[in-house]
Amino acid sequence: MRVLLIKTSSLGDVIHTLPALTDAARAIPGIQFDWVVEEGFAEIPAWHPAVARVIPVAIRRWRKSFWQTLKSGEWRRFKRRLREARYDLVIDAQGLLKSAWLTRYTRAPVAGLDKSSAREPLASRFYDRRYPVAWGQHAVERVRQLFAQALDYRLPEGVGNYGLNRAQLADSAGEAPYLLFLHGTTWDTKHWPEHYWRELAERACDHGWHVRLPWGNPSEKARAERIAQGLERAAVLPRLSLAGMAKVVAGARACVAVDTGLGHLAAALDVPTLSLYGPTNPGFTGAYGRAQIHLGSDFPCAPCLKKTCAYKPTAEDRRLFDLAREQPLCFTRLNPQRVATQLEALLLTEDFH
Repeated sequence: MRVLLIKTSSLGDVIHTLPALTDAARAIPGIQFDWVVEEGFAEIPAWHPAVARVIPVAIRRWRKSFWQTLKSGEWRRFKRRLREARYDLVIDAQGLLKSAWLTRYTRAPVAGLDKSSAREPLASRFYDRRYPVAWGQHAVERVRQLFAQALDYRLPEGVGNYGLNRAQLADSAGEAPYLLFLHGTTWDTKHWPEHYWRELAERACDHGWHVRLPWGNPSEKARAERIAQGLERAAVLPRLSLAGMAKVVAGARACVAVDTGLGHLAAALDVPTLSLYGPTNPGFTGAYGRAQIHLGSDFPCAPCLKKTCAYKPTAEDRRLFDLAREQPLCFTRLNPQRVATQLEALLLTEDFH
């Protein structure tokens, strides 16, 4: 059986789809998937043994230069690739109009979420087969349930398996054990205060750990350099491709992460990770897997799910906190001392496994 999967972005969403492929491969021997994914994440699907072909798409870039995309023939070549193979089924696991639109260029029945389950209900109109999947559960479980219905097998019990080989990806031969601090994320409100990262790095280095700090853009690089400044055991990594980053993640003893795609990559590679959540809800999109510890803020307004903090500090807040450096205030419930204590407990627990 050959299936075309459409799940284009983001990094976390792409990673959350992998356990569903593992379920399907175990339930239907010989099944193969071709996967349509944003070009920036095209390396990830190829890591899963059930994926035969990766078809990159560039919706984000094409939107910015629509006429150039048509003139260059990129769009025409993409449509031709969708039609090259004969598929038994197409699964749109994104549930958005942009992903549903891509299904128009295939010649197989299309399955997806029904209008009550899709993030954009209108997307369901493009599907031949529509399936209900309840909200209020983790994204990994929602995709697993969609696949089980679309491909007609019984959903396996227990935690999903990403199907990745950590040992195969790791590249840390001869290197001292290190902790990886995944400090970069998208929303301003999801950033753990830089002041806290610095204190945690100092604590880790004082306890003999090496700390590695990745980055993906100039502002993240500058922050990483400030966190590591003057600490002999802390190092800022060079800019890495996604595959290079995966090797660093796979080789880490443990990670500390904010709500970020690289945190989901750590979970997929079975790396013990302590993830910090202020405005977002780990119950729905938290790092999913073994040895994943979620620290969620219990601040009165958390999780607010807002990209901009609307909280107004009280007089007591001004007395207790440094408002210039401890923002957003929901993360004051996850101060460096608490995070360091939880990290030590995680490392000790893993040592006994």
